[in-house]
Amino acid sequence: MKLVKIIAHFFVVFLLFFISIDASAYDPRNLLQKKATVNELLSMLSTKSEWIKYPAYQDRKGWDAYTGNLKLKLIQDGEKNLNYTWKVVKATDYLEFEKSGNRTIMENPFGQNNNALSSLLYAELAEGQGRFMNQIINGIWHTCEMSTWVLSAHLPVQKSKRSLPDIKEEIIDLTSGDLGSFLSWTWYFLHDELDKVNPSIAARLKSNIQQRILVPYMARDDYWWQALNYKPGMMVNNWNPWCNFNVLTCFLLLEENPANLAKAVYKTMRSTDQFINYVKEDGACEEGPSYWGHAAGKMYDYLQLLHDATKGKLSIFDEPIVKNMGEYIARSYVGNGWVVNFADASAKAGGNPGLIFRYGKAVNSNGMQSFANYLLGGKTQWTDINESRDFFRTMENIKTASDIFSVKPSLLSEKFSWYPNTEFCYMKNNNNFFFASKGGYNNESHNHNDVGTFSLYIDTLPVFIDAGVGTYTRQTFSDERYTIWTMQSDYHNLPMINGMPQKFGAEYKSSNVKFDEAHSEFSMNIANAYTKETGVVDWNRKYTLTEKSLIIEDQFELNALKSPNQIHFMTWAKPIISDNGLVTLQKLGKQVNMNYDASVFELKIEPIILSDTRLSNVWGSEIYRMVFTAKKQTLKGKYKFAISKG
Repeated sequence: MKLVKIIAHFFVVFLLFFISIDASAYDPRNLLQKKATVNELLSMLSTKSEWIKYPAYQDRKGWDAYTGNLKLKLIQDGEKNLNYTWKVVKATDYLEFEKSGNRTIMENPFGQNNNALSSLLYAELAEGQGRFMNQIINGIWHTCEMSTWVLSAHLPVQKSKRSLPDIKEEIIDLTSGDLGSFLSWTWYFLHDELDKVNPSIAARLKSNIQQRILVPYMARDDYWWQALNYKPGMMVNNWNPWCNFNVLTCFLLLEENPANLAKAVYKTMRSTDQFINYVKEDGACEEGPSYWGHAAGKMYDYLQLLHDATKGKLSIFDEPIVKNMGEYIARSYVGNGWVVNFADASAKAGGNPGLIFRYGKAVNSNGMQSFANYLLGGKTQWTDINESRDFFRTMENIKTASDIFSVKPSLLSEKFSWYPNTEFCYMKNNNNFFFASKGGYNNESHNHNDVGTFSLYIDTLPVFIDAGVGTYTRQTFSDERYTIWTMQSDYHNLPMINGMPQKFGAEYKSSNVKFDEAHSEFSMNIANAYTKETGVVDWNRKYTLTEKSLIIEDQFELNALKSPNQIHFMTWAKPIISDNGLVTLQKLGKQVNMNYDASVFELKIEPIILSDTRLSNVWGSEIYRMVFTAKKQTLKGKYKFAISKG
């Protein structure tokens, strides 16, 4: 019973994590619903033969032309799995999520199966000789034998609130949707060939997709990510466009009744509108660049598929917010693979060149298209096009593989990127400083308690950093989330006021946020990100980027003295302390100096050993925290730090 209570509690917190948020985030634009009603969709939607742009399986000349010089690679990737042994995902693998919080023990064999099946399908489509068919059939059959296509970490949303699949309830999550979409394309291309072997194969495949995706989607309005019953305060994140894209694909490929198809497509439009409504007008992705590909990026895939299926009659690519959402990924790129990584995003994540190029082309953003080519790093051929079970992106990548070289590679050159609604600010100077900071509130999607934090890159090298997030476990999305150090304000570039950190919750937020472009200043009051018990009346932080340095100034007022204030800074390089108020940071041949008032602060350096591979793969074995502790407690005061090249 104790274990059941733990999982039930996780379920409640999981939902609260995605539901509780600042109501001001929502703007009921309903852009898609304004374009068409259900009845209008009936005349807009084209038949599969009209809108699908990929060759039929039997069209060998068509596939040769479509795959071009990528044909051999697709075939070779498939050949690696001709003798693949399909992995069993055991019941205990699902149960391990309840036992220890471990997700990967279930996800790894599941993912390996999906990767194998996708490579076999792409190889068969490219070659067309039936050589991969037996293994494709084995993969289809094996997949259909599974009780669920949902990850163990996502199954506690079942009514049972357990991580073992409940056969009485169908859940649509990210992976079940991905597989439904991928297998719908598999059925579309190969059902005639499968029937030649045994009609039961294609029939079972289609039935599985219908039972797991089509029927439950139309029967239910209560999947949290659908947001169909939106109420102020709900969160709508990357799950929404990601799942709706997959559902839309399944219906477009499998639903034969035009009236039912129109109803289903319209329902996905209603749901996807909630995501677009939720995103602020400036288009910033509060989940960070790592999630952009499955937030705004999946919204693009959805919109492109809808555009294709209606032959362009239903399109919102001309809407400013859609373009803003796209260009965020290019603006958040620092250089040399480094990105601005607020929230759970990783600091290393350039982006998908094909996706970015296609999105840029759709919204007429030359900057996105040039950035996409830049990500290829001077290559003259792009071959890394396999997106595993994401069939649509793989096929679109093949089509984009040569087009992407039609534009000149470059980064966006703007000195400033200001997102007034999301309160993100990026500034650059002529000395190769890239500064990024945020206001916001402490219940954003994939939230960290980080109101007012900043990152600084010099010559594209991360100097003052956001560590990111470790490997996801059950604890990551539970009431234990803020026991994880990477989530806490103490491990961001922020003050600990009167010995207290920032608090989680939508009410803990910035105020009086200002960006002064003329003076390269970004400022805000972060007092409201702390509890009343902190005793803080005002804590105004100002960042000023000059041509030679970054100046950080804190001006504060307290109504009580409880513990000495501390200012924390997270660094990649090991800090070297001098006696005269100078800290030197050296990394990869670069030197950065930080000046502070040694009469005001006592400085301590804390190494943080990174045992989690998700963090160590980015930063190596350790990072560092500088702890500046005020030598004197005062109700009012000012602190100042200056960062410059060595």
